Amino acid sequence: MRAAVLNAIGDDRLEMRDDVTTVDPGPHEVRIRVRASGVCHSDLSAMDGTLPALAPGVVGHEGAGEILQVGSAVEHLAPGDHVTVSFVPPCGACPSCLRGEPNLCAVHAIAAFTSPRFRIGDTPLFGYAGLGTFAEEVVVPAAGAIKVDPEVPFETAALIACGVLTGVGAVLNTARVTPGSTVVIIGCGGVGISVIQGARLAGATTIVAVDPVVGKHDIAKRFGATHATTPEGLEELKQTVATEGFDYAFDVVGIPATIRSAWDNARRGGSVVIVGAGKGDAMVEFSAQELFLHDKKILGSFYGSSHVHRDTARMLAFWRAGLLDLDGMISRKLEFGDINDGLALLRTGSTDVIRQVVTIA
Repeated sequence: MRAAVLNAIGDDRLEMRDDVTTVDPGPHEVRIRVRASGVCHSDLSAMDGTLPALAPGVVGHEGAGEILQVGSAVEHLAPGDHVTVSFVPPCGACPSCLRGEPNLCAVHAIAAFTSPRFRIGDTPLFGYAGLGTFAEEVVVPAAGAIKVDPEVPFETAALIACGVLTGVGAVLNTARVTPGSTVVIIGCGGVGISVIQGARLAGATTIVAVDPVVGKHDIAKRFGATHATTPEGLEELKQTVATEGFDYAFDVVGIPATIRSAWDNARRGGSVVIVGAGKGDAMVEFSAQELFLHDKKILGSFYGSSHVHRDTARMLAFWRAGLLDLDGMISRKLEFGDINDGLALLRTGSTDVIRQVVTIA
């Protein structure tokens, strides 16, 4: 089958090959024909070493498709079912799962670093985050295949699989934004747009989008931001709309400067939510005194604190009710030069499209 292969961490180009095979599904695994895959900035972060990944391997972790084959112990899925895929499949039995935090389950995540998902001849290839959706087929734990109704477009399901669950989940699950709140979102890429939509869903009355790219400001407003500004204009705008600071500040970039900005722009007693995936050696500095005096809450948000099976259904219900604009996100298919926006989609049925999307200039 065709797949886009990362030969080594640090490579700035994926090799398009047609001789890749998957491993056979184990008893608790399924084989999926990938019908659509989102291109997320985390895939670039895997390629350059910002996020942990193994090579050679196949990147891609935001996808949807159709079940081709199920393992002998799989009872809740059958060939022909339409599914999204999750890079954090809940095992259902570990301490994280049992205390209601399945997004923190590490059972399958750890296995992803020891269990190759693909082969080229006798050479094993790993799937990024246990997936590898830049391939025509993938074998994953059955717990990581979330059934969706057949009428849900594959592109819509693919967006939900990572970016939407991460962004909307950060608002509804991690921060639990309350109606009438003031919110600032730093970073207006695909996940940032999902955070904006989540803030609107939660009933926030002031939603400020911050991005250095002025062209993204009208886009942010389209999806629910009440105001938009560059980082340099944020202080002036804050004096108009949230003089004491914002109730909730979301960093969707993951670098020290933007995390610090989120802290600085949250009010005393407010919440600072870290959604962006940063480098392991990127350090953010706070004084002991300000941590004590300002009583702000710093909340990490991994995968939007999502219960993937529950929240996938919730996102689809919001979409059907017209409360979550996924169609608008899809209609904005982006060129690969705008990959930071995380909204570009590829269909793995087209070699030309794969080449366009995954070849990094």
